[in-house]
Amino acid sequence: MEKVLIVKYGEIALKGMNKPYFERVLMERIRSCIKDYEEAQVWRYEGVVFVRANEPERMEEMAAEVARVFGVSTVSIAAEVESDMEVISQAAAEYMRQLRKERVIRTFKVETKRSNKQFPVTSPEISRRVGARILKTQNDDPAYPLTVDVHEPDCLLFIDVRRDKSYIYHDKHTGFGGLPLGTNGKGLVLLSGGIDSPVAAWMMAKRGMLIEAIHFHSYPYTSDRAKEKVVELTRILGGYCGRIKLHCVNLLEIQMAINEACPQEQMTILSRRFMMKIAQRLSQRIKADVLITGENMGQVASQTVQGLVVTDQSVQMPVMRPLIGMDKVDIMELAQKIGTFETSIQPFEDCCTVFLPKHPSTKPRLEKILDSEKALDQEGLIQRALEEMETITVQPGK
Repeated sequence: MEKVLIVKYGEIALKGMNKPYFERVLMERIRSCIKDYEEAQVWRYEGVVFVRANEPERMEEMAAEVARVFGVSTVSIAAEVESDMEVISQAAAEYMRQLRKERVIRTFKVETKRSNKQFPVTSPEISRRVGARILKTQNDDPAYPLTVDVHEPDCLLFIDVRRDKSYIYHDKHTGFGGLPLGTNGKGLVLLSGGIDSPVAAWMMAKRGMLIEAIHFHSYPYTSDRAKEKVVELTRILGGYCGRIKLHCVNLLEIQMAINEACPQEQMTILSRRFMMKIAQRLSQRIKADVLITGENMGQVASQTVQGLVVTDQSVQMPVMRPLIGMDKVDIMELAQKIGTFETSIQPFEDCCTVFLPKHPSTKPRLEKILDSEKALDQEGLIQRALEEMETITVQPGK
């Protein structure tokens, strides 16, 4: 029995006239994901994507890789056999025999999907016949009996009958769903190194958006270790998004100018406005459609409604905040799920801790902020920050 991956997708199936485009991009992403596997092949047939490679010992590894591709709902390692009732029954019995050597299974259920409606045996009858063959061939050891349990079986065995081939499988690797990368524009994420912004980047990538990142630091007030932490977070995100360009900008000169010329309580909001303006300039260069931030309503002083309104006024492009209404606990759980949490909580300082005011303004007034900015050489500060920017291409990791 040859092994293949059966890859199913959810939301893409609802795309109507645009469905072929989304399927094509999804297959391209899967091909890119498995390009290092020997003789890897990807094809689509009757609404399902199939993946084959000449490395049977790495099937579990490959299934886990494909499950990380956005747009994928489930991935299953399946035995491929001829669409013949006797062949299916015999193969399913052997499949179960091998499976019971790997783990304890005392109850099972067979569930059949007859995609080929011309197949002469109905789905319930296929399940009945396969189940009977398994029982007949598996109960030779009284100390290890096998019975049918249609409610809570130890093993749910799936039979998918198609025109030329049929597929037998049991486990499903659960994917993240969403839409394939590259189907929904490009965004520039303001990546801080905390818990929130990597999750925000991941959420937008899951909706099909290509990602680049900009990170603000205050070297030498912030350390190289803090920068390395952000590079590592970018590498983890790259495990889902492929290689990512990370643009590192030193904000220290701007922060020092604000500290000297502006009211102390405005430091946070003024720094944030400069970050947004610099990000907008970079977005124009890299042709990004939106800015993405990890801001969460009310979490810190700059993330009050008034603070967000004043921040948004600094740019003339859309700002996406996918975490805006989430609870912090939910954000942390998602960070753990995608693998960024342990890196995010490493205790290295970021630029927001430099010149941090004792009592930051939580309800900034736009007219006062604009008055304070008049005391600054905004254009010069922004230009110098961009000229000294360092760009790193971060390769994906896990």
